[in-house]
Amino acid sequence: MEAIDSIQINFNPDQLFLLNICLAFLMFGVALDIKISDFRYILKKPKLAIIGLTSQLILLPILTIILARLFNPPPSVALGMVLIAACPGGNVSNFMVHLSKANAALSVMLTSITTISAVILTPIAFGFWSSFIPGTESLREAISVNPFDMIKTIILLIFIPLIFGMYINHRFENFANKIRNGIKIFSILIFMSFVVFAMIGNYENIIDHVGKVFWIVLVHNSLGFLMGYYWARSFKVEQRDARAISIETGIQNSGLGLILIFNFFGGIGGMAMITAWWGIWHLVSGFFLAMWWSRRQSKEEVGLAGE
Repeated sequence: MEAIDSIQINFNPDQLFLLNICLAFLMFGVALDIKISDFRYILKKPKLAIIGLTSQLILLPILTIILARLFNPPPSVALGMVLIAACPGGNVSNFMVHLSKANAALSVMLTSITTISAVILTPIAFGFWSSFIPGTESLREAISVNPFDMIKTIILLIFIPLIFGMYINHRFENFANKIRNGIKIFSILIFMSFVVFAMIGNYENIIDHVGKVFWIVLVHNSLGFLMGYYWARSFKVEQRDARAISIETGIQNSGLGLILIFNFFGGIGGMAMITAWWGIWHLVSGFFLAMWWSRRQSKEEVGLAGE
């Protein structure tokens, strides 16, 4: 059995180019949900913004380091965990928050801030937090990445599509409303198809090593949701706000993580596998969590109406 650190999952240049375009298209779809007025939410609710950003940008990486030390996975898997924690909120988090009947405005605001700030924060956060993972020194040296090259890629694939999408939503709102759902569904399906084809091309390696990432992602993701929720509740915020912060903490932009892995980290096996599985798993866990909260909210509303 080949060690997971020595496995590479790669696309050819044409496939990688299409994958990059797909992510940019996906982020354009996300931006169609964002309005300039969403950022004014920070001025109205600064406490919620600070709580949410602290959960995602500080507590999640700390949780990741603790879990990496407890699980002691192969170095590439540990670095994949850190990269996930360094990525901004996932593009489906706003939908999950809406489905759970939580605070959608807070969710959009947090996603917007973390996504735009990812241009600078993701490379810096990965470099900083990964230095706390023991046993990864040699691997980090071997895959040393120029942070300015990573920033340039994030600007092209994240920042520019976001700004363009926000402009379209601001100037042509009716048009944005018509194309929003179609673009989101199409781009997500295409992106997931690329991931599936990459996994199929490495079927034997995945079967050999999937057990090394399955339980790690399950625990990592579950604790991310729980930590975000109880961190928010410790400040006595409302349930709907705590639920939004929980989902924003547990759903990360694994698509960006994969793009960075394939562009800068040579598709190294452990990083690619855990990021790809996170991308699949957080859709499942996020959906069921949102549905559970939605039904619970409905029962509470029925109970209050009956009093």
